[in-house]
Amino acid sequence: MPWFVKIEKGVVNKATFDQFVPAHVAYVKDLIAQGHAAKSGYWAEFGGGMLLFRASSLDEARAIVAADPLIKNHCVEYELHEWRVVVE
Repeated sequence: MPWFVKIEKGVVNKATFDQFVPAHVAYVKDLIAQGHAAKSGYWAEFGGGMLLFRASSLDEARAIVAADPLIKNHCVEYELHEWRVVVE
């Protein structure tokens, strides 16, 4: 399965964002349980982060991202890219 990356930038204040963090964590754990090898984190400087995951296609990757509570609740803007690994 190809790798995909969602690079995101926060667009709401921290208090609003933090309301949806527990749901986002549960969402990522569910992706892991489903075999998507998801990893999520944020930049050391405030305001954004990244979700790395496997999906069978770009369409599946788009559906996965659309289900993220941070997206559903308009907490972040994002870019989605297929990541082609060169060296493992």
